[in-house]
Amino acid sequence: MKYNHRNFIIISKHKRLTRLWQFFFTGWGLVMVAVLVAASLFTKQILWTPISAINLKDVVNNQFKMTNAVFYGIDKEENPFTIKADIGRQEYDKPDIIFLENPSGTFVRNTATEKITDNIKAISGKYNRKERTLFLKGNVKVDSSNGDKIRTKEMVIRL
Repeated sequence: MKYNHRNFIIISKHKRLTRLWQFFFTGWGLVMVAVLVAASLFTKQILWTPISAINLKDVVNNQFKMTNAVFYGIDKEENPFTIKADIGRQEYDKPDIIFLENPSGTFVRNTATEKITDNIKAISGKYNRKERTLFLKGNVKVDSSNGDKIRTKEMVIRL
C-alpha cells in the first residue's frame, strides 16, 4: 500500500483519538473527572440545590441590582443633579422605579438672586424615572449652600 500525505493525516488523527480513548479508560481520565466534580462540591462553585428550595421572589427582586450606584441628570429647569446610593435595584415588574439604599445627592436650584446647592441624605428612597420624582424616607437631611437645614422623616423632590 502506497502512503501519501492524505493517508498520513487520517492515520495521525486516528492515533490521537485512540490516545484520548485510552487516557479516559485507563483510569486517569476518570480520576480527573472525579477530581473536578469533587472540587466543585467542596468549593461550592456549583449549586446542588433543588429548584423548589430557591426563593424566586428574592431572585426577581434582586435581579437588577447595582452597588455604589450613581445617577446623573438634568431637572426641568436645566440644573444638574446627582443621586448616589450604596445599593440601587430595579424590580422586574417595575422598570421605571429604582429603589435606593442610603441615598445621597446634590441638587442645584435657582432663586431670584442666586443658585443654591442642596446636599441631601436619607436611609432609603425611590427614584421614579418616568414621573421624575425622588421619594426619600428615614432621617432625611438637607443642607443648603445658603445655610438652610431641613430634617424630616420623608421628602418628595420633583425633578
